[in-house]
Amino acid sequence: MAQTAKISVVRKDLLFPFVIITSLFALWGIANDLTNPMVSAFKKVMPELSNMQASLVQFAFYFGYFFMALPAALFIRKYSYKSGIIVGLLLYATGAFLFYPAAAYQDYTYFLLSLWIITCGLAFLETTSNPLILFLGDPETATQRLNLAQAFNPIGSLSGMIMAQVFVINALKSDDYSEVAYKALSSDEVAAIRENDLNVISGPYIGLGVLVLIILGIIIFTKMPKTAEEDKMSLSESFTKLFANKNYKLGVVAQAFYVGAQIMCWTFIFQYVDNINQTFGLELTATYFNVAAMIVFLIGRWIGTALMKTVNPSKILMFFGIGGVVCCAGAILLQGMPGLISLVAISVFMSIMFPTIYGIALKNMGEEAKIGSAGLVMAIVGGALMPVLQGSILDWGGPGFSDVKILGFIPEVNFSFILPLICLSVVAFYGYTTFQQSKK
Repeated sequence: MAQTAKISVVRKDLLFPFVIITSLFALWGIANDLTNPMVSAFKKVMPELSNMQASLVQFAFYFGYFFMALPAALFIRKYSYKSGIIVGLLLYATGAFLFYPAAAYQDYTYFLLSLWIITCGLAFLETTSNPLILFLGDPETATQRLNLAQAFNPIGSLSGMIMAQVFVINALKSDDYSEVAYKALSSDEVAAIRENDLNVISGPYIGLGVLVLIILGIIIFTKMPKTAEEDKMSLSESFTKLFANKNYKLGVVAQAFYVGAQIMCWTFIFQYVDNINQTFGLELTATYFNVAAMIVFLIGRWIGTALMKTVNPSKILMFFGIGGVVCCAGAILLQGMPGLISLVAISVFMSIMFPTIYGIALKNMGEEAKIGSAGLVMAIVGGALMPVLQGSILDWGGPGFSDVKILGFIPEVNFSFILPLICLSVVAFYGYTTFQQSKK
């Protein structure tokens, strides 16, 4: 490990392209965390939606990764990484601008379609950027380099959270009424409030579309580095090598469970806080705790990246997975602020998981890494499926968050975090198995 510590994470001659590509990590972080609060926002604007229907926001958003990751990998395999980035940014901007007609028609399905198109673009960006970062330097520091690049993703995420709070949640008129008061309004009043709030929701996405177009212009006129080409293998050879790689296959599974855990923790913190407010008569603002979760996530990412200079990444992944499981248990069993603090603390341990699983799964790969990257991006579909399951748990007793008590004392919203607990157990197991393999 002493030798690894002496190797530069990013060579000076590759520093500028590293910075340019790393900026994209922040860009998809904005979209991710601008969207997380939308489950709660749409439920308030359209109270006729069940918790499960509202969680389809996350299904539409993260299903785009699963749908487009493999086509993106095949595209960049045939053309270039730069071409993949350009296509990704074009799709990103298109989906963002489609929020305008979605608001005009006031159709929930149109919003879901717009989100899906955005993530088709993000699938291109992630399928391209992650392996490119791995290749921009020595293979020995690839996982550490990807953790460094991914450390800038939470900066975008924080920006997305702040945008959601300031420009959406604080501006929703439907949030000013109790459920009883809202039902007492006339149909014209409800229609006016809905029109206003849907325009409020669409505003930040349209602004984000403009930002994406500006970045697209910069990328077009930027000379991207060419990665070293190895002997070109056929597509069938790539798939054969991947399916024979047990470490890679388990990595895809672990990635799916990790992303599911992350999205559930950052989405349903809003419902968790709402339940605390209703139960204890408090007026906590969920976004502030979501921002706190992102800050400790960022701190955890930097700490984890530093630790990887001397500690095996798989070992770190294993211990961080165990820590996440413990905090999930706290979010389930503890009531009020202690449970909320436990929920926020999960983010410390999730911090290094995505890039570390990615780096471990693609370690020592050559040409097949392009297709292998697609499998790991497709695994983001965990973020589409798991929140819907969690939303269904919240619907067990009705539209509220504490309609039933599991074991007589656990509100259903608390109990729903059993799903992230299971997911992070899978991640801890992957860290353990790959750490054992590394010692052989």
